Amino acid sequence: MEQKYLRKLLEDVAEGRLDVDSAVLKLKLQPFEDLGFAKIDHHRGIRQGEAEVIYGAGKTPEQIAKIAERLLAGGQETVLITRMTPQAADYVKKTLPLTYYETGKIGIAGKMPEPDTSSAVVVASGGTSDMPVAEEAALTAQALGSRVIRLYDVGVAGIHRLLSHAEEIMNAKVIIAVAGMEGALASVIGGLADCPVIAVPTSVGYGASFGGLSALLSMLNSCASGVSVVNIDNGFGAGYLANMINHI
Repeated sequence: MEQKYLRKLLEDVAEGRLDVDSAVLKLKLQPFEDLGFAKIDHHRGIRQGEAEVIYGAGKTPEQIAKIAERLLAGGQETVLITRMTPQAADYVKKTLPLTYYETGKIGIAGKMPEPDTSSAVVVASGGTSDMPVAEEAALTAQALGSRVIRLYDVGVAGIHRLLSHAEEIMNAKVIIAVAGMEGALASVIGGLADCPVIAVPTSVGYGASFGGLSALLSMLNSCASGVSVVNIDNGFGAGYLANMINHI
């Protein structure tokens, strides 16, 4: 249950469009719904400000479809599904309105909301190979209501590409820096921006990158102030946190 759904419920009671007993029944069906294989947290939106997100990896298409269906039925207008396979997307589309973004492996059941802030989340990626993680971050922030500006393939190997976007960087409310290899992008952006920078190390790189560990350690040891780091390939975590900062 999202906060706006709860607010509408109370307004409907106050204005006589819904009787008290019907409203109580709607609330009694909360806070969670037990599907056997999953317990859906309908009250997460009330507690945290954002409704439950479906982590698609490891779930069957049937499980994803059922969870999304119940979240939509519970009043959620946008259901974000991360790490979703094309096969799962094809299955869910048979019964639910779903938009699938293959690069970021993101599914949006329901509708993608319009941005509700004038400030922006900037998502910058070191290389084209980092785009899947960058898109997971960007689409997560978008699905939660943020305006997103994408700056892709602006890594430090060609620093002029990044510097050509100085205005976007300096006007951002929060920046997500996504990079593999040595992960230097976050420090460079941190030295240019006056806003929080969320660094996302990716598993992109040759052998000694150790599946993103090299970038992770570089970002953790950044000499730039205001840089924080999420886990390797965790675009969702970065997008969620950036949206929270953007709405402060």
